[in-house]
Amino acid sequence: MRYWLMKSEPDEVSFDDVLAAPHRTTAWFGVRNYQARNFMRDQMREGDGVLFYHSSCAVPGVAGIARIASGPYPDASQFDAAGKYFDPKATPETPRWTSIDVQAVAAGRYLPLTELRTVPELEDMVLLQKGSRLSISPVTPDQWRCILRLAGLPADSGAA
Repeated sequence: MRYWLMKSEPDEVSFDDVLAAPHRTTAWFGVRNYQARNFMRDQMREGDGVLFYHSSCAVPGVAGIARIASGPYPDASQFDAAGKYFDPKATPETPRWTSIDVQAVAAGRYLPLTELRTVPELEDMVLLQKGSRLSISPVTPDQWRCILRLAGLPADSGAA
């Protein structure tokens, strides 16, 4: 099992939106960075743990715990000519971008980025590195356990 941090802008899809969705599951779409896409396509597996992170908001931070709920599949938004994620080079025969389903598991205590920066066990976390802007990044098992502890969640939260 692997662990991931996935960033979402809460005005587009918040953790509460996912909690309220049917089966507490949503498609993760609109990723337009090749490294993040490659994580989704090549490394994420059903059951992997996810730190659902709110970004581009007043108080960015970890909003909840989720899990990967599907294998990768073509991101339909790349084909929508009227949408903001349209890619004119993508075709149904040769898609360029990937989606994956994410299922909410537990909310726990909201963990602001400012707090995460003060935790010595997290100093090597990709999210906290200067210049890190990836929407999806790997999380180590130790970082995962630390975040669960800080959020007040059981050690097995998010595990399939």
